[in-house]
Amino acid sequence: MKEENQVRDPRRKREIIKTILIVFLAALLVLTFCSNTIMNKSLPEISTERATSGKLTERVRGSGMVTSNQSYDVTVDGNKTVDTIMVKVGKEVQKGDVLFTVTKSSSDTLAAEEATLAELDLAYQKALLTPPADYSTEDQGIKNARAELNAAIAKRDAAIASQGSAQAAKDAYNQNKAELTAQTKLQTKLSSTISAIDSDEYSMAAPEYTGTLMELYTRASEAETDYNNTLSLYTQILSEGGDVSSLQAELQSKEAAKNSAREQYNNEKFAVRASLVDQLSQAEAQVDRLTAATSEYEMSLSEGEMSSIDVLEADVQLKQQTLEGLIAELNKTKAENTNKSKLDDLDLQAAKQAADKQREKVEKLKKESEVTEIKSKYSGVVSGVFIKPGEETIPDSAAVSIDISEEGYTLEVTVDAEKAKKIKTGVEAEIINNWYGNMQAVLTDIKSDTTPGSRNKRLIFSITGDVEPNSFLEVSIPCGSGNYDAIVPNSAVHEDTKGKFVLTVTSKNSPLGNRYYAERVDVEVVAADELSSAVSGAIYSGDNVITTASSKIEPGSQVRMKDK
Repeated sequence: MKEENQVRDPRRKREIIKTILIVFLAALLVLTFCSNTIMNKSLPEISTERATSGKLTERVRGSGMVTSNQSYDVTVDGNKTVDTIMVKVGKEVQKGDVLFTVTKSSSDTLAAEEATLAELDLAYQKALLTPPADYSTEDQGIKNARAELNAAIAKRDAAIASQGSAQAAKDAYNQNKAELTAQTKLQTKLSSTISAIDSDEYSMAAPEYTGTLMELYTRASEAETDYNNTLSLYTQILSEGGDVSSLQAELQSKEAAKNSAREQYNNEKFAVRASLVDQLSQAEAQVDRLTAATSEYEMSLSEGEMSSIDVLEADVQLKQQTLEGLIAELNKTKAENTNKSKLDDLDLQAAKQAADKQREKVEKLKKESEVTEIKSKYSGVVSGVFIKPGEETIPDSAAVSIDISEEGYTLEVTVDAEKAKKIKTGVEAEIINNWYGNMQAVLTDIKSDTTPGSRNKRLIFSITGDVEPNSFLEVSIPCGSGNYDAIVPNSAVHEDTKGKFVLTVTSKNSPLGNRYYAERVDVEVVAADELSSAVSGAIYSGDNVITTASSKIEPGSQVRMKDK
């Protein structure tokens, strides 16, 4: 009864309700704070830096290979065996230093030279045994040709006496034959021109049928080449992380010009080809008609009529030409043999001289000294060693190459023409990979790039100090300094199809604290160096710009600041 009274007591009931409400509110508060923490953990984490104002020196980066202004190759007279090599690539040598030593030719070399001498002696002996010329075959051929000519003349004369064909039919036949020849040539010319148009090879096309096609094709090809060169430059700069904004409009313009030129060429090409196909069809019809007419006339004639005039006369002329050709060929052969006899005498003399010269070479090899020192004629740095101990030298072939240090070294760097406008000769560039700080690079000249279609500039630097020839150098070239209102890290500058921009951080108050959001600000980069960029736009010194993020950020996205 006591417990039942306690439950029914209103005060006890209010205490229970109050306790339940407090527990519910506490749980709701805990869940609210936990959900806020979970949401923050899912947001992209960012790092920021403040935009500053001040001085910035704009720089252009480039790279190239160091080359010597002058070098010379060390060669060895004759074939000698390399004994000892005293130098290696990169070693500095003085005038008169021994580079390597050679010994006289090996026994194998001497044996090879003696074998060559034996071959030359044999060739000389064979040349002494040249047989006299024989013309009996040519004489018999001329005799046979003369007999065939006489027989053809007799046959033609007999046919002339018995000729009785109708002159009118013959005249019509001759006219049809001539017209058939003309139409056949036209058919061939039209066919070859159509094939040339199909393959874009206009060297085989008849110019009277192609009109402006070749000019339009050349224009289209040049436009495509110009576009490809610009695309290659664009791709190269883009792959190197360079600024390609100045090339985008030019690339689009050249692509439009390429497409327009190609479309104009294709339209004209299709129109001309259709006209030529129609003309070819008409020519083929004429050829068929004239072929049938001439064949009908020829079949109407008897074999005697056909052979009595035209064919036999042509046969006489052919055999006459054959006979005259054989006679002329024999006379030519006799004249050539006369000259050949004189040339054989010269060859005989040359063979004897070659054998004598080779004999002297063999004797020289036998008398050469045991060891010879090969010394440097100039002071410099060894840039190449092309021999190994035990190898045999090759006459007039470089064994060692030396860069003459007193002539200096050069570095050539290619940059965009617009960037080159800001650079002046005489400026000293910073060598990025100059690890020991003992080299200097001074700009001595600015030249145009000779690559077809290129609009770049070549910067020529004079390199002094402890230079290693054929080494790769990366340089940073100052373009001038200026004071700017807004300077941000390079990592804060982004670019899309709308242009360049930075992401700033804005904050908004909420019951659970500050919320941070990324805001896009369009900017223009007016100057840059390796670390920072001076920008113009709705950004000011002191603004926080996002430099890194744990994931991709879109303008307007909520972010969380990295704990510092």
